[in-house]
Amino acid sequence: MVCIAAFIILCLMSVIVGFLSIFRRDIGKRWWKTFKKSWGCVGKRVTLQKCETGFKDDIKNSILSKVIVKKPKLVKPISVGIEVASVLIVLITVWSLVEGAKAGLALWSLGTCNVQRPEACSLGAEVCSIDGDSGPQNPIEAIGYWFSDWGEIFGAIPDKFRDWDNEELNFDGLLVKDIEGKRAIDIFDPGCSVCLQSYRAQKESGFFEKNKVLLVPFPIQDAEGKFKFANSKMIVGYIFATRDIEKPENYKLELDPSIAIIDRIFTEKNDEGKNYQTLFNDYYSKEQAEEELQAWLKEFGYNDEQIKEIAEKSRSEEVEKKISNNNDIVVNNIHAKGIPTMIYNGKKHTGLYKEND
Repeated sequence: MVCIAAFIILCLMSVIVGFLSIFRRDIGKRWWKTFKKSWGCVGKRVTLQKCETGFKDDIKNSILSKVIVKKPKLVKPISVGIEVASVLIVLITVWSLVEGAKAGLALWSLGTCNVQRPEACSLGAEVCSIDGDSGPQNPIEAIGYWFSDWGEIFGAIPDKFRDWDNEELNFDGLLVKDIEGKRAIDIFDPGCSVCLQSYRAQKESGFFEKNKVLLVPFPIQDAEGKFKFANSKMIVGYIFATRDIEKPENYKLELDPSIAIIDRIFTEKNDEGKNYQTLFNDYYSKEQAEEELQAWLKEFGYNDEQIKEIAEKSRSEEVEKKISNNNDIVVNNIHAKGIPTMIYNGKKHTGLYKEND
């Protein structure tokens, strides 16, 4: 283990030594000579051969030479310490390589290097993450989570090779415009700030004019069933319920009422200049949020009886099933770890919409 640990340390020192050797060539020559010895020893260890170079003894003797003269009694414990430290260095290095491979595979297959907490991965796309539960409470659970992460990673790898245009995804969604064009699916949470930015970018780029876009409301839940944004589920309930009630005769907006609710949350502000999404997330209680939505419906032309019907339907078992169905497809079929998640041009895209993707 000593020769392998020394090889690892020498590899890490290579950059520094390489820089110093520009000014002192003798340093580079000495380092290269030692490095070749360590590589030869490691090569033999890897191929299960006996290390004949004596490199291990050279390393230990160079460390212990001064101790032997001053404090001979410390030679044995320090020698043992060197062996223990060597084992730790090798184990830490192997663990780091495995964790690096895991993070790289997760980033490639799932769009995040942190499977349980996607938002914690700075390398992944900017998303509102679909987090796992509270995490392991003891070492045994931690091992289980580690293997579970690998299972999710390998389960998502086939997604990279799927032609999503040919996938049958039975979402309950809202068609923005029934036009001729390529199919596109946009999964969003009304409370997600990245979804807001993405929706605006899509609108500005003409995405909704070029594609037959199905908006899929998805209030993010964690593994314990808690919603990420307090009023999202209620908003989604109103969106679904409004879609199923006939439009008022005097309705004048270009977008359908349910789409108009989404558009207003993502693009409009109140009289005080505050964005509606911020108000629903940070200011409105559940009662205030519902009052605001009902005021919009009245503005759209719905009468009191229709608004009452929409409110009751928004809490119905039928709407609960729609939300549950979408949740199941997003988590278990698409393997999304963050929202927004979009499907267009035959591919799955996670994070903020970019026109050139």
